Amino acid sequence: MGKLKYFSKSLFGLLFFMLIIFIAAGKVNFFRGWVYVLLSIFGLALNLLTIRDNEQLIRERAKPGPDIKSWDKTILGFSAVVTVVAYIVAGLDAGRFHWSPELNSTYFILGVFLVLTGQIFFLYAKKQNTFFSSVARIQTERAHAVCNSGVYRFVRHPGYLGMIISWAGFPLIFSSIYSFIPAAIAISLLVLRTALEDEMLDRELDGYKGYIEETKYKLIPFLW
Repeated sequence: MGKLKYFSKSLFGLLFFMLIIFIAAGKVNFFRGWVYVLLSIFGLALNLLTIRDNEQLIRERAKPGPDIKSWDKTILGFSAVVTVVAYIVAGLDAGRFHWSPELNSTYFILGVFLVLTGQIFFLYAKKQNTFFSSVARIQTERAHAVCNSGVYRFVRHPGYLGMIISWAGFPLIFSSIYSFIPAAIAISLLVLRTALEDEMLDRELDGYKGYIEETKYKLIPFLW
């Protein structure tokens, strides 16, 4: 049931957000929208393949356990709203009104590359960390432990880095200058979430202080 619930939840979310793009665009024949849909489907398929054998993580992501931090609920709420706004703006701009000038196709290719790279980086981080919950909480019932291998040797929050990379590519796929605004807000929320989650883990997770000494950077190597 855990796998079915997780798959259904993921598929419903994908369909909901993709529908927003095409409604905003006012047409089904929307090339940039379909490219983004295909990238999202590819990401969903990789997501399911990545953790298909990790029943505990599937259950956690399908229905997180207790003690979710209140600040994380707030950030997730804002992030959902910003995502909807970003999709509406991209659809209206690129599909209906064409407010932004058409960018060179090189930027489109760069956008596809960034979204794919971000998705793969995010999923690689998820595969390596069996405690990769969708919310900020200490998973005491699962004997929560520090993950310090693989990409976690370079930054402490590689999953958020992957999401940021994907958001950076989003406006380029749609050639929408205006969608850079919600994308920038979404990235700012991810940076804030990284900082708050890192503080939580430092305070509450055994072994995390030692991990901080080993892996100096939260999000971007040699910077922060």
